[in-house]
Amino acid sequence: MPSSSDNDVLATLTFDNRFVRELPADPEQANYRRQVYQACYSRVHPKPVKAPRLLAYSTEMAALLGLSEETCQSDPFCQVFVGNRILPAMDPYATCYGGHQFGQWAGQLGDGRAINLGEVINEKGQRWALQLKGAGPTPYSRSADGLAVLRSSLREFLCSEAMHHLGVPTTRALSVILTGEHVVRDMFYDGNPQLEPGAVVCRTAPSFTRFGHFQIFSARNDLDTLKKLVDYTIRTDFPHLAAPSETVYCQWFSEICRRTAEMIVHWQRVGFVHGVMNTDNMSILGLTIDYGPYGWLENYDPDWTPNTTDAQGRRYRFGNQPKIAYWNLVQLANALYPLIQNVNPLEEALNVYAATFELGWQQMMANKLGLRTFDPAQDDNLVADLLNLLHNAETDMTLFFRDLAMLKLDDEIAAFQRLLQQSSYTTPTPEIQARAKQWFQTYQARLRLDNRPDNERQQAMNAVNPRYVLRNYLAQQAIDLAEQDDFCMVRELLDTLRQPYQEQPGRERFAEKRPEWAKHRAGCSMLSCSS
Repeated sequence: MPSSSDNDVLATLTFDNRFVRELPADPEQANYRRQVYQACYSRVHPKPVKAPRLLAYSTEMAALLGLSEETCQSDPFCQVFVGNRILPAMDPYATCYGGHQFGQWAGQLGDGRAINLGEVINEKGQRWALQLKGAGPTPYSRSADGLAVLRSSLREFLCSEAMHHLGVPTTRALSVILTGEHVVRDMFYDGNPQLEPGAVVCRTAPSFTRFGHFQIFSARNDLDTLKKLVDYTIRTDFPHLAAPSETVYCQWFSEICRRTAEMIVHWQRVGFVHGVMNTDNMSILGLTIDYGPYGWLENYDPDWTPNTTDAQGRRYRFGNQPKIAYWNLVQLANALYPLIQNVNPLEEALNVYAATFELGWQQMMANKLGLRTFDPAQDDNLVADLLNLLHNAETDMTLFFRDLAMLKLDDEIAAFQRLLQQSSYTTPTPEIQARAKQWFQTYQARLRLDNRPDNERQQAMNAVNPRYVLRNYLAQQAIDLAEQDDFCMVRELLDTLRQPYQEQPGRERFAEKRPEWAKHRAGCSMLSCSS
């Protein structure tokens, strides 16, 4: 029987659980690894843990769910959101999906370590799915244990909230809770597994539906289930569209293309590298999803990837993200084609992606440089020359763009050269200094044409160029301390990342160049998919 405290938590959460009500379920009730056919999900309960302890929670996300800080700090909250207690209104399940991984079709994948507790409708009528990651095995776990460790759980928690405050479309996180148990992981896949502290992160989103959810049914020629899922998704997640029909399917796909392009523009704006852009890691809502081996550009390098698995091919490198998103959308278009039977509207929707990204990227770069609009005739070369300069000078992307706003229109060339040197990881050569001089002169001429006051330009630039991002080494330092039961840095970092565009006196250490020791250290430079 649930305790009165459990009922207090339940009283603030209104569950709808439309996904399990309206879509076909796996008839098998036992939780064992298997192929699941003609079903969108399998019912499964989280694995209980011994000694759960709250590490951190998001006050903003809790407020959206109507949960007070007192509730979040309570034992019932900890028990529920680690998976030890299932509230009466919850109906836990794991979903079935497939996907292309590193360009190759992988067949059935599914929620191998994610268990959905249900969908909550808040006071504003917003739908929020609550999902525990690392809460135990599901029918889709294949050979894995369905668990997660502190380092990956904390990285996902911090980054999803940091991305939200940066203004990047993203899934959110409610909490991260230690399990009191250890999990065996081979972090580097080198045959040296170790025991690591286990944790469960509760992530939230209006929907966790991925491209791969549609791909699996199309690949199996299960068009009945495919249609049910598409119709459900349009009715539930795209209610502004008309009732599902072939015409509406095309409109819906076009909107997915547009949202995806807008998300990628934001990634490029802040220097975020997802690291594993498989089709099963692409959200149907255009949200950043699945924070695994992600990273942030420090020295500007379009060829950089944070994923050790991708170190050779660099398929998911920073500069390739726009093309990969397009490729993934093509795979989704292929999956939807059987319902539409007409390639032309699908191609038109893909053109929407290309046009949205191009215009969005141009305006984004204009904003980063403080220009009112992007003029291709002048600004194509201005931007290309700058990015080439930043790459060759190994310049810290975040620091450079933020500090560029501080320069005045009539500043001497030397001021820009000092800025470049201060934000670079190497000493600029005379050749680079000469190129810097030439670029800054061109930039100054462009600003004069814009005729924008320095203070207005600075405010505009500071609104899109963050001072604080979740630098890889900062996340690792917070993890190192948390593994020693010191959560102070986690909380301070989370608080700092809530206002990434504001100067925060006393927190300058969170806005510094990567230290030399972190350049090649695991967790600070590259990561594996292990968690």
